[in-house]
Amino acid sequence: MINQDRLKETGMNVLRRWTLIFLAVEVIYFSLVGTNYFSLQNIQEIFMASTTILLLATGQTFVIVTGGIDLSVGFMVGFSSVISAKVMVELWGAGFSQELAIAIGIISALLIGLIPGFINGFLVARLKVPPFIATFGMYGIAYGVAEIICGNVPIHNLPTKVGAIGHGYLFYWLPQKVFSFLIKPENLSREELTELVYIIPNVTVITFIFIGIFAFILARTKFGQHTYAIGGNINAAERAGVNVKVHLIKVYMISSFFASLAGVMYVLRFITGRAPAGSARLLDAVVAVVIGGASLYGGKGTIMGTVIGALIVGALEVGLINLSVPTYNLHIAVGCILIFAVLIDQISPEYIYKEKEVE
Repeated sequence: MINQDRLKETGMNVLRRWTLIFLAVEVIYFSLVGTNYFSLQNIQEIFMASTTILLLATGQTFVIVTGGIDLSVGFMVGFSSVISAKVMVELWGAGFSQELAIAIGIISALLIGLIPGFINGFLVARLKVPPFIATFGMYGIAYGVAEIICGNVPIHNLPTKVGAIGHGYLFYWLPQKVFSFLIKPENLSREELTELVYIIPNVTVITFIFIGIFAFILARTKFGQHTYAIGGNINAAERAGVNVKVHLIKVYMISSFFASLAGVMYVLRFITGRAPAGSARLLDAVVAVVIGGASLYGGKGTIMGTVIGALIVGALEVGLINLSVPTYNLHIAVGCILIFAVLIDQISPEYIYKEKEVE
């Protein structure tokens, strides 16, 4: 006789971990029907394709946990990419060394990129502007300012070492001959170059360093506890002594920081700065957060769940490209996955998330 309680608990366990199961099924399917999908190179390509989504979604997780949303991040990527690229080009042209020009360009983009986040947070926390309206307004402002800075033309002619960083890897391995850290082996023959194995892209390493830091902040610090408290019940958080207004400003600045970091990664990868860069990734970022278990009503969500959600989108994108399927099908698939995730969230959430609440 079937134990109904055990069967129900098994079903709830499957629902709790459906994202991991979905990701595994996705990888298995594309590995069977695609070409070299489960190769080291292709797996690294998935992480590379997911870089922008991962960064945007990580910052978005903080905002969504508080019960808000940040629609400005799409064009914030382009805004910071234009600033970073423009500073690099101008300083290099003025005689600065490539390393210094690149460093100042990156720092400038990250610092200036905090300003839109501060404005978003101020509007939401102090002036009580709905997050949708405040951040959607900044969405247009960021795009317009970026177009003015670059003159409606992508910024090219960056220092040559930008590409070396963005296209570099943590390890290089030539079987039975060379194992190099960070520096690509030189003086290799054409045959050796074809055998050279590239392991872990630099941009992936940088991305996961920042994700790891902020995952710890959200999960293990008082700042993270206050973030969840605001999303769970903002009035109760205020009564408990949380400075909600200041905290919300910080949360929107975190989101803006990650969007700016995504812009810098864009410059390193594509060696250009473009105002529309990242604009198509806004939906993907929100989808990754929701797929990862966050609630649009606030109070629930984890960075680990967001990472899995972003990898689902990235694996799907690379898989469709591998099968030569038109990319517009990706948007259809992502939309279906989003609806599915929301439906699961509505199915007895008190059971699905019981383990998380106990922890």
